[in-house]
Amino acid sequence: MDVPLWLALLVVGYLGVKLIRPPWWLIAVLLLGGYLLADSVFAPLIDSTVK
Repeated sequence: MDVPLWLALLVVGYLGVKLIRPPWWLIAVLLLGGYLLADSVFAPLIDSTVK
């Protein structure tokens, strides 16, 4: 069964928020930081690490 990455991340994120209950500012910082890192000079390094 092939599950799209966005769906898997959505489910894991939802369960993490429901079970761990982190503060909303931490979630916003992580999302914004990931978005900014994806468009930075570190993007190729992160991409090669993930694959």
